[in-house]
Order: sequence, then C-alpha cells, then structure tokens
Amino acid sequence: MTTTPDAVIVGSGPNGLVAANVLADAGWHVLVLEAQPHPGGAVRSDRGVHPNYVNDVFSSFHPLAVASPAIQALHLERWGLAWSHAPAVLAHPLADGRCAVLHRDRERTAAGLDDFASGDGAAYLRLTDLWERLGPDLMQALFTPFPPVRSGLALAAKLRAAGGMRLLRMLTMPVRRLGAEEFTGVGGPLLLAGCALHADLYPESAGSTAFGWLLAMLGQQYGWPVPVGGASALTDALVRRLEAQGGQVRCSSAVRKIVIREGRAVGVVTADGTKVGAGRAILADVSAPALYGHLVDRELLPARLRDDIRRFHWDYATFKVDWALNGPIPWTAPDAVGAGTVHLAEGMDHMTRYNAQLSTGHIPDRPYALLGQMTTADPSRSPRGTEAAWSYTHLPQRTAGDAGDARLTGRWGPGERELMAERVEAEVERLAPGFRDRITARRILAPPDLESRNESLHNGAVNGGTAAVHQQLFFRPVPGTGRPETPFTGLYLASASAHPGGGVHGACGANAARAVLRAQRPVVRHALAPGWAALQRAFTSGSEPTHRERPAAPP
Repeated sequence: MTTTPDAVIVGSGPNGLVAANVLADAGWHVLVLEAQPHPGGAVRSDRGVHPNYVNDVFSSFHPLAVASPAIQALHLERWGLAWSHAPAVLAHPLADGRCAVLHRDRERTAAGLDDFASGDGAAYLRLTDLWERLGPDLMQALFTPFPPVRSGLALAAKLRAAGGMRLLRMLTMPVRRLGAEEFTGVGGPLLLAGCALHADLYPESAGSTAFGWLLAMLGQQYGWPVPVGGASALTDALVRRLEAQGGQVRCSSAVRKIVIREGRAVGVVTADGTKVGAGRAILADVSAPALYGHLVDRELLPARLRDDIRRFHWDYATFKVDWALNGPIPWTAPDAVGAGTVHLAEGMDHMTRYNAQLSTGHIPDRPYALLGQMTTADPSRSPRGTEAAWSYTHLPQRTAGDAGDARLTGRWGPGERELMAERVEAEVERLAPGFRDRITARRILAPPDLESRNESLHNGAVNGGTAAVHQQLFFRPVPGTGRPETPFTGLYLASASAHPGGGVHGACGANAARAVLRAQRPVVRHALAPGWAALQRAFTSGSEPTHRERPAAPP
C-alpha cells in the first residue's frame, strides 16, 4: 500500500463528507476518494442548462440538512454556507385556481386550509401541536444509531403522554386514511400526501402518514431552504471544513475493490490500480449492493447476506427535467407563484393511479411531479425576472410497459427522453398555460444519466433503497442490527442504504464515524467491537437458499 491514512472514505456525498469531518475533528487523517470529477454525490449544481442559470443537478431543497443534528454540529455557516427561503414552502395548485399552501407561519397555513373546508385549519394545528411535543425527540431518535436508547426512551414517554397507542396508530396508517379522518376538504390531505410521495410511498402505504407529516412539519418549523448560489455550496462548505482539519478529497479516483485480510478491511484499490491502505477504518458511502458483492468480493460474504442483498429493494427510478425560463411560471393559481416547491397532481386519486402504474412496472401516462422554482427560493440562481426551475417524477426500476400511448420502453434513447419530458411539461402546462413558451433552454436527465453522474443512484434511485417499512430500522439495508458495522472488522456502511435512510442529513455518515470512534476505545475495541461484528455475522450467516440465482424482484 502506498499511503496510509487513518480512515479511507469511499464516496464524497453528504454522508461521506460528514463522516470525514467527524473523524477529522477527532484528529484522524482522513482521505476521501470520489469517482466523479467533482465532490458532492447527489448534492451538486452547475450551469449546464444555460450559462446564466444555476441549476441543481440532483437535490435542491434541504429541510433535513437544517434540522439534522449531524450537520448543525459542523457550523457550516463559518465555512461559507448560507441558506435562502422562498416566500412559501410548498404549494399544491388545482385546476380550478384553488391552492393549498404550506407557510412557515402555521396560522397562515391553517387559514388557507380553512378556505377548503371550515375546521380544516384547526385539524392542521392539532398536527403542528403534536409536532411541537414530539418533534425534537423524534428527530433525535431518527438520526442516532439504532437502537436509539436514550432518545427512544424520551420519545416513548412523550408518545404515551400524547395518546400512546392511538398516536402510534395514526403514524403507521396510510396518509389517505389520515386525510379522511382528520380533514373535510382536499387541501390538507394533498399537502401531506404530496410530501409522502417524495419517497416511494403510496397514499395507501403503511407509514406514509409518518413520512408525510414529518416532511411537512420540517417545512413548518425550518422551511425547505436552499443553499445560496446552488446545492454545491453545501458540498463546498463541507470540503473546506474538512481540508482545514487536514483531510483530503481526491476526485476522479473510483474505488473498485475493498481489500479484506483475515476478516479485516485493510485498504482499497482504485480503478487505475492504485492501492491505498487504511490504518484504522474504511467507511463506504456507497449503496449496500455496491458494497456487498462488488467492492467486497461476493465469495467473502456470509451466505445469508448474499441472499439478503439479492432481495434488496431499490426505490423508484427518477426522471428529471431542468429548465432555464425567461420569466416566472404563469400559474393559474396565484398562491403557487411564491412557493419554492410545487406538487403537480389533480387529486389524491391521481397520486394513487400514478403509483399503481409504477408498481406494475408501467411508465405513468400522467406523472405526479415535483417542481422547484429555484430563483423564487434564491434570487442568485438566474437573472432578474427569469426562473431557474426543475421537475422530477418517478419511473419503475424495470419497465413492463407504457401506460400512455407512446409505447415507451424504458431504454431512454433520445426520442423516448423527449416524449417523457413532454409528459412532465404537459402536467405543468395544465396548471400554468403558456409555460412552454417561457422555456429558453432545458436539460433532460433520464435514469441512466443520473446514475452516470453518481454510481450510487442505481438507475436513478435517489434514496439508497426503498423507504417502505420492510426496509427501515433494523431491516435496513438487510435484516440485522440496523447499525453501520458490517461483518468485517474496520468496515462500515455510511450511505443512505444504512439507517436512517435517504435525504441530505448526513446522519448515516455521522453514525458510521461515531461507531468507528467508539470502536477505538480500549474496552470497546477488545470486547464490544468484536461482539458487534460477531452479531452482524450471526444475522447474515447461515445456509444460502437454493433459489439464490433468481434475479431480485423489481420494486
């Protein structure tokens, strides 16, 4: 091995960079190896649509980042990061001109929902009251390693005081059912269901209430802010902070192998054959399938882990269009004009139909889409009077057919990309006639394009695996302990495939880094760390099922 940092981190996404900063703060010499020419993973921006416009390539709005204890602890404002907010957090316009709007002022949000149905504002305020009681402990429990003993006990006590089993029932129910039980009009349910569909959840999915409520309440408390100047500003601040602590980020250095020797991870080999030793640990900010069976030789994996990874459930693929617009989007619903994020669906049934098409492997004919008005959120993104915007929708990981009449196959050649982009733009045009006339330039990012820019986004899957309950907590990424330790000493999973999952919050990386540091304590190193590794091996060992050669079922 030619160099020997204390820790090698594979991947420079937000999880990898947060992990690197945590270790560097502890005095470790950290080397981050990134396959792409630029750091950041799925947190990057560029001027690739038009030279006068800044467009985010992947993620744009970052409520989890401002709420995350892991990122807050880094004080990135000292390293140049600044946040900007749109006048409104979120809007869901309807064809008749009505519009449900989430404001950072909860009373204003409630008043708007009362316009849909009297009493719906009070129903919404009950949900915000619940967040004020549970939110801090819930976030602490969510972002700490599993099991969250201390924060979990505090949360359990507050859950009991807030309604106990009835509250748990609410959080586990489908968001469609919550809407039916709590609201009379359509505004409140649409806001919550639209938030749930940021992940690969149905309005009818178990637990979709919890996800939708959490994302909406984060917007209520923190807003959905954007980094001033583009998403890369968040990455740049993380890199500057790391380098000030003596850490290094080496781009265009794809890792192709993690070297395991006598059950311990000792180094990596890059695509050009360079060998890099790791004195104490390797943290992998890559997807679980990329780690198990690719970076680590499949033959070294415990038998059951091989089968569990075969069953790994990816989230949906993603299709994205970026625009440079010569003016603001001409919404027929005036309240949509000032929102940073806009949800495009004509109602709850539209969302359910769209998800049913996805689940059967069909490309939606009327996609539910999210749209970002980036200049509205951050005026530095484009010239005055214009708008940098994007929209994305989900696609099946494996295409069985086209729900529309274009016979799309999911191969995403130039013709299919244009046809799918037209479907997305048609959903905008329905609610903003004249939108297409304002397009100066656009960029289409089909699933293969997203993966080519970030290998962890398998076919455009942006969450590191499904957010459904069967692959969360101690089921993430496979049934086991729900912790970043792996069956190999000194190797840790630090990506969104680990608990707590997708989103720009850095918790997966921070959890892995803290596990690394704990493992260096003498009592842990000689007693507990081998026990964790043994426990992981126990969960993942055993005879491999005879049907192991069967391909994994599509999500």
